[in-house]
Amino acid sequence: MVVEILNEIRKLDERQLLSYWIEGEYEEAETYWKLAERSRELGLPENVVETFKRLGDESKMHGDDLLRIYREEYGDELVKVSLPNVESLNVIGKFWKVEDLKDVLDIAMESEKLAETIYRKLAEECDRKTLRETYLKLADVERGHYETLKALRESLGV
Repeated sequence: MVVEILNEIRKLDERQLLSYWIEGEYEEAETYWKLAERSRELGLPENVVETFKRLGDESKMHGDDLLRIYREEYGDELVKVSLPNVESLNVIGKFWKVEDLKDVLDIAMESEKLAETIYRKLAEECDRKTLRETYLKLADVERGHYETLKALRESLGV
């Protein structure tokens, strides 16, 4: 799966690639914020709510970092990229009851691991130092998100 996604992403030029990841980080932020809301509605422990909220806030910051780089190079208007986002967490519709939390965490962890792998691969293939460093930073952050979700799952015993 990662290979197919990487092959499609490799076809994007730098402007398209930045647009793709910017949109993806903002989408991921929205998803985590919705997971935080749903967790609160379900009466889950506050650490679950706060973890999802924090991950959403961090994803937005990542999007902002990439947007800053994009604007320096290309101006304000993002180009449209018609590839599915690898970080989109398709879990909101599945999160109806407390028992769904384990699946939600597993899917989110898998998504974070995939994003880390892709960011690292992009960094290896990138010629621009600033962008390469950004990709490596984002890869480390995605690894941190994975570890945060893993620790949350373990602390909840799910």
